[in-house]
Amino acid sequence: MKRIFTHNRHGLIFLFLVLLAIVSKAQQVRRPEINPDEFIQRLVPAQQEDVNYEEFYEALFQFYQEPLDLNNATADELRSLFLLSELQINNLIRHRESTGDFLTLYELQTVAGFDLGVIRSILPFVEVRDHIRKEDFKGIWRNAVENYLLIRADRTLESAKGFTDEKYAGSRTRIYTRYRLSKPKDYSLGFISEKDQGEKSLLDYYSFHLQVQNKGILKNLVLGDYLVQFGQGLVFSAGFAAGKGGEPVYTTRRSNLGIRPYNSLVENGSFRGAAATLKSGKTEWTLMFSNRKKDASITEFEDDGAAAVFSSMLMSGLHRTETEIANKNIIHEQNYGANMVYRSQRTQIGLSLIYTHLGSEYVKRDLPYNRFEFAGTANLVAGSNISYSWQNFNFFGEIARSSSGGIGATGGFVASLHPKLEWAFNLRSYDKDFHSFYGAAFGENSRNINEKGIYNGLKYTPKKGLVLSAFYDNFRFPWLKYLVDAPSSGHDYLFRIGYQPNKKVNTYAQYHFEQKQKNLPDNQTHSDVPVNIYRETWMCTYENVVKRTLKFQSRIQYNTSRYENTTKSGGLAFIQDIESTFRRIQLRSRIAFFKTDSYDSRVYAYENDVLYSVSFPAYYGKGIRLYLIGKVAVSRRIDFWLRVSQTRVSDRESIGSGTDALNKPQKTDVKVQLRYKL
Repeated sequence: MKRIFTHNRHGLIFLFLVLLAIVSKAQQVRRPEINPDEFIQRLVPAQQEDVNYEEFYEALFQFYQEPLDLNNATADELRSLFLLSELQINNLIRHRESTGDFLTLYELQTVAGFDLGVIRSILPFVEVRDHIRKEDFKGIWRNAVENYLLIRADRTLESAKGFTDEKYAGSRTRIYTRYRLSKPKDYSLGFISEKDQGEKSLLDYYSFHLQVQNKGILKNLVLGDYLVQFGQGLVFSAGFAAGKGGEPVYTTRRSNLGIRPYNSLVENGSFRGAAATLKSGKTEWTLMFSNRKKDASITEFEDDGAAAVFSSMLMSGLHRTETEIANKNIIHEQNYGANMVYRSQRTQIGLSLIYTHLGSEYVKRDLPYNRFEFAGTANLVAGSNISYSWQNFNFFGEIARSSSGGIGATGGFVASLHPKLEWAFNLRSYDKDFHSFYGAAFGENSRNINEKGIYNGLKYTPKKGLVLSAFYDNFRFPWLKYLVDAPSSGHDYLFRIGYQPNKKVNTYAQYHFEQKQKNLPDNQTHSDVPVNIYRETWMCTYENVVKRTLKFQSRIQYNTSRYENTTKSGGLAFIQDIESTFRRIQLRSRIAFFKTDSYDSRVYAYENDVLYSVSFPAYYGKGIRLYLIGKVAVSRRIDFWLRVSQTRVSDRESIGSGTDALNKPQKTDVKVQLRYKL
């Protein structure tokens, strides 16, 4: 009875929000929509499988939905856009201080270092706010900038093994809903729900938030699901950070973004509770509390069936089979945290701490590489961070300590040495027993543990439209890792040349090399000594806007992967995208041909998708990949999307593995989406 009541209660909450959205009559302020796909491909053109790009996508839309006011934006906020150099940021602030507030965005043309290309890149994320109009309160619905209801359904036409063998509890259709009501720097209300393919409940996953900002000394208050970002991310890191990629300078540091509502579909990745920031003069104080349940793999149970010991947190968010359902929400986690930030004209100093208490004991499998991993029921992480600006240099750093005694530290600088030359430098050292559950500072590993490294990034603009960039990162891991049975080391570097002679043509070429150490597959030599593994990626992209309504993008990518003293595995992909717009219809399409020798040389390729959806499949084997996306503006308030995609392979008779395996050489997905602006 309790389970039935809980399910009905969730259904009532969802029904209430849908009805609230439909009956409200908000007048939406129309703003030009950005193309997040272009932005993501510029920063991270070569994707990796262990990176959460959905967080990046959501963070990008957060900036778009809450644009920075040029008359009040701090240097730290401007840095968080990943678009401006230190010189450009300093010039903008000096211009504002010497001439007074901006009256219009056109005034950016008078700021030194801001050409039309730079201005076009930041326009979706900035505004000159009309503060007089802002005080003209007409009601929460009329003042909303974002007020919409979105519903999406998608399905794979071929039936996976989990359905044919009746191992999945639910239907083959994935259903997603999203409601958002917000006004930048004022308030936000949001709700998200999702049912994955094979899951039974329409509310298998849901996320919600209520945010209020800038009410007297209350700078920010979020109830529900949220993220926290302070310092360089050793203690608190909110979602995705771009890290190493096509942008080698701006992405090496983090910014104090504070509390942010959580809008992602990545389950088990947020806090749930309450967080508030109070401002007094130059000092801000943040307190947070979180109380939620998480998925985990249980190894021991109490007599009453409760979880006693678990060996790992499960982040997939899938609840289709009996085992997945049994592991759902089985661990109880509480978090208590605080942060203090002091800001002066050039300096920011911060202190952060978070205490995590688990309702069951966390003990990883008894394997050598887990010797220094966290074990127990409680963990405290405390740290301090600093950011200091001098001329066109921005110095930053953070150091933190966990309950185990392990230390994590990172620091460096970003500098404009010349209007045409920029440099980023980063040092990092994360002890093998440093444990930070919600940290994600700059590094090679997906977690800040067992790593030391030195990074250098350069960007040179010899003339307008031509950009040369590169980075070199040297790292080592003092202790063992998964599939690495000894201390190891490695390095990677990237060279990129980009040329955009005008707003219609854009092209770049890129080379990335990475060397790491890893056990040989299947332990062929029966040795515990890892060997070198080498990966290379060559990529070239050409984009041409033939007319305002027609755009072509061609891309060729070649990957290689090779273990030391073994045969090289290669993978090639040729990708052609075409976009066109006429009247109320927008079409995006792709045809991709690929051939890889093995899964090790797979090609990751970011794909266009419907709004608020991210796709970056791995192309491997021999085959062809197609998709077509159509968007129709049915009316001023209603937008409709249809996406059809198919992968067809010729080197095997099935696609996928395990319960997701398809006993056919093709996979076809259909996705429909409707957005109603209220």
